[in-house]
Amino acid sequence: MYKQLLRPLVFKLDPEKAHYLTFDLMKLALGNPFGRFMSKSILEYKHPKLKRQLFGLNFENPVGLAAGLDKDAKVFNELGALGFGFIEIGTLTPKPQPGNDKPRLFRLPNDKAIINRMGFNNEGVDAAVIRLKNRKTKAIIGGNIGKNKVTSNEDAIKDYEYCFNALFDVVDYFVVNVSSPNTPNLRELQDKEPLTHLLNHLQNINNSKPKRKPILLKIAPDLTNSQLDDIIDIVASTKIDGIVATNTTIAREPLTYPKAEIEAIGMGGLSGKPLTKRSTEVIAYLKTKSNNAFPVIGVGGIHSPEDAIEKIKAGADLIQLYTGFIYEGPALIKNINKELIKQNIL
Repeated sequence: MYKQLLRPLVFKLDPEKAHYLTFDLMKLALGNPFGRFMSKSILEYKHPKLKRQLFGLNFENPVGLAAGLDKDAKVFNELGALGFGFIEIGTLTPKPQPGNDKPRLFRLPNDKAIINRMGFNNEGVDAAVIRLKNRKTKAIIGGNIGKNKVTSNEDAIKDYEYCFNALFDVVDYFVVNVSSPNTPNLRELQDKEPLTHLLNHLQNINNSKPKRKPILLKIAPDLTNSQLDDIIDIVASTKIDGIVATNTTIAREPLTYPKAEIEAIGMGGLSGKPLTKRSTEVIAYLKTKSNNAFPVIGVGGIHSPEDAIEKIKAGADLIQLYTGFIYEGPALIKNINKELIKQNIL
């Protein structure tokens, strides 16, 4: 129904307006116990073999929602009724910020892709915390944290610390985002020295809590093998709990649109099917070179059960959807889980 009826209508709208309209529709349909019950009865697929235990957390199934869709934790309860095993909110920053100028979100339907340069637009972490306290979903909730645009890289550690402490009691795990291409100079924090310093600092805070929570690092698909080797070393030295691979790419291959049309869109991170191959390569490299030393959440270009299986065979312990969810609809979650059981992948 989604692909035949809803998507054609939604895709006629400006992408960002469509995003917020979809949120309004979800709140209308799933903002009550009956709506959520009916949705889960239709879309949720349960099987004992789907359950995963990672970082001390119990996931009902391995299919999650990537950060970026529910930036401000406004519809996480509704999203939990669609069959996701886990939902990642954010990226959140200490202070509210409007993000980059519009237009900043572009569909490329021929390639089943999206280019975005949103720029961590959000209402600030404290506003999200209030909403997260009204948690009804049983799905695992992750908190994706970043820094404000006005914060220098030298002071970035303070922003991550603020978000970490603010969210600590209302999320189940954390993802440190230093890989978005849409905040100026943010990716410089992926360099070995500043990244090690940042993660060690968060780990020290984490270990001072009565019960620590998992910390993962989200990395870019544009890293070289040498940089990925550094990431493996950093995970070992800081003892963080895992990696989310990958974020969006600044590359523009293998898009089929005319070069002039893509250049007219300008800067931004590319997600969707063009990212499928590279994100899988990164997952496989990390798992092979580290000798399977840490868990990896695989994300990037998952539009079908076959894409999901490819990620898992490459070494992903869990997977996340974003662009595939927008193009294929919520049935994709159930279809992936059913195929995983049918093929006895897990």
